[in-house]
Amino acid sequence: MLYTCLLWLSTSGLWTVQAKDAEDEISMRNHHRDLAPNNADFAFNLYEHLVASTPGKNVFISPVSISMSLAMLSLGAHGYTRAQILQGLGFNLTETSEAKIHHSFWYLHRLLTGSDSGLEITIGNALFLNKNLELLESFSADTKHYYEVDTLATDFQDWARASGQINEYIKNKTHGENMDLFSELHSPAMLILVNYIFFKVERDEVPSRLSAPLPAGAAGLLGNGTVFLILPDKGKIDTVINALSRDTMQRWADSLTNSLVDLNIPKISISGAYDLGDILEDMGTVGLYSKQADLSGITQEAQLKVSKVVHNAMLQLDEKGVKEAAPAAVPQNLASKPVVMHFNQPFIILIFDYFTWSSLFLVKVVNPT
Repeated sequence: MLYTCLLWLSTSGLWTVQAKDAEDEISMRNHHRDLAPNNADFAFNLYEHLVASTPGKNVFISPVSISMSLAMLSLGAHGYTRAQILQGLGFNLTETSEAKIHHSFWYLHRLLTGSDSGLEITIGNALFLNKNLELLESFSADTKHYYEVDTLATDFQDWARASGQINEYIKNKTHGENMDLFSELHSPAMLILVNYIFFKVERDEVPSRLSAPLPAGAAGLLGNGTVFLILPDKGKIDTVINALSRDTMQRWADSLTNSLVDLNIPKISISGAYDLGDILEDMGTVGLYSKQADLSGITQEAQLKVSKVVHNAMLQLDEKGVKEAAPAAVPQNLASKPVVMHFNQPFIILIFDYFTWSSLFLVKVVNPT
């Protein structure tokens, strides 16, 4: 799976948000799910909005990457614009300090990419800046510290070369995966902020459990990853998606029963590009695209405005039946005959990181090809 989120800024103001150094804060080792409630609520809200805006089509998003991209952007925003971005992500700024938000994303990034995560996952951030611009030192330092951003000078006057540079950068960071990020986009741009995530799923035998009778589905573990495969009744997929929430996921997780499952999943090859601007505004990030948006904390040399927030995604899954093995702790009286599930109608894939309970990918498959 390959996902990228692009924040497309063009010339169109900024006091930078100085996220205080949180090194002296209490140890984060017991706070690995600090962002989980906010990120989960944002993820399901975004998923439902996108499904509603693209009826009858495949949908594939990485909510944690979108959250991370917008949180990064807030470091260069001021006043009302900054508050709108963070509140749109579900944060109550009277309860959660900005320093804690950014430090929590820093910690989340480290956990997701750690060698002990059990997942083959690559996630990172890059900022492509027009060669004539210079970042403010505070913005450059904060994005590097909290989000480990790579900053690269780019000649946006030569759009073909600039887009090729960005595509090649993403390809090198995501194990050689090819994605044309700019097939439907055109210059001008002064700065493009990129977040990418690559997640490899091996379809070997992994522990699996059946969910409650409705909706039918299975859940399995891949390292720290938890994968839900949900097969709603025909015509009910949007109803199930609209019911997704933290409480729903908790009920499903609590209702799982151990069983042998024979999953028959078709070959999947889907890709898409979404401009999330209108959806983010509907979700509360109002004014980000207006001329009044204050992004003056990024650079003093040009007034910037957000032209686009673009999501590109690609999912490929080989066709084969997958026989899921029961966990080692399965009772001796468990029936040996597996439950057979054919995913031959629209279905849902939800992939979470179990340790942080982050929404890595939310997928609606209407047409596998």
